[in-house]
Amino acid sequence: MGSQLIDRFNRPHDYLRISVTDRCNLRCVYCMPEEGVEFVNQDSLLTYEEIAEVVRVGAEFGIRKIRLTGGEPLVRKDIELLIEKISNIDGIEDIALTTNGIYLAKMAEKLKDAGLTRVNISLDTLKQDRFKKITRGGKLEKVLAGIDAAYRVGLEPLKINTVLIKGFNDDEIGDFLKMSYEQELQIRFIEYMPIGHGDDFWKNSYLPLEYVLDTAKKLGYEFEDSENVFGNGPAKNLRIKGAKGTIGLIHPISDRFCSTCNRLRLTAEGYLKSCLYWDEELYVRPHINNREELIQIFMKSLYNKPENHEMAKLLNSESQSQKPTVRRMSQIGG
Repeated sequence: MGSQLIDRFNRPHDYLRISVTDRCNLRCVYCMPEEGVEFVNQDSLLTYEEIAEVVRVGAEFGIRKIRLTGGEPLVRKDIELLIEKISNIDGIEDIALTTNGIYLAKMAEKLKDAGLTRVNISLDTLKQDRFKKITRGGKLEKVLAGIDAAYRVGLEPLKINTVLIKGFNDDEIGDFLKMSYEQELQIRFIEYMPIGHGDDFWKNSYLPLEYVLDTAKKLGYEFEDSENVFGNGPAKNLRIKGAKGTIGLIHPISDRFCSTCNRLRLTAEGYLKSCLYWDEELYVRPHINNREELIQIFMKSLYNKPENHEMAKLLNSESQSQKPTVRRMSQIGG
């Protein structure tokens, strides 16, 4: 059955991103403030049964792809039980997970056995001192061990998410390009987004991804298109000639991809969001056990979905047509 979740701008939706927790074992500078955020009460989190019911109804109307996010999804107890529930739902073809990789080495095998298809690992620097700074205390070697474990158990294609931050890791672009050349993985450069904090720090730290291409050219790399990379997102895929891996460019601000957006988001405490950036969200939890009401929530969320997110206007200090969310990325689930 083809997708029946189609919004006012004729965009079909077959992809649901699910945050299973707003908690994290790191405190990355672009994800939450140094003082942290107020976490939701654990009793307020959707149960695995509730999440599975939302997925089940979504699958009836064309949801085929699931991504589990956080916070850090691997801090949620027995996350493999949720993966198993989702993998048994008719129509679901792909279950991916975004993780910081800290716990992945010890959990990769049971995640794969439960039905997880693949993982994206967040990694913004290959230097230990910088990693500790940007994550406020994390250990790089644990992430690298997680990458090795994902390879070992077959959670592929393996993708590395690298948020480009001016003055912090822009001098490491060459190192990440080399990584894609030498290893069979995809390095996905992502523009820094103003989710919950469109302040001067963000404006001063933002770099358009043209900088990646300019750097590659200076290093003598030549690219070719590589459109055979499996995925559900908006990345433009390239390959350095002769490389084992690929490069993905995700530029929500300099070249927004809203016209092809195919996703909805479910927050850890049960709000359905049609756009990551705007503050619009609908509370699903009271309706989960009523199929007809849950369907209406899906349809209303689609109807409310705007044509685009207008992040670039914020960069240029222009007025926006709607109100941006005040919630940080960790509280929504990127």
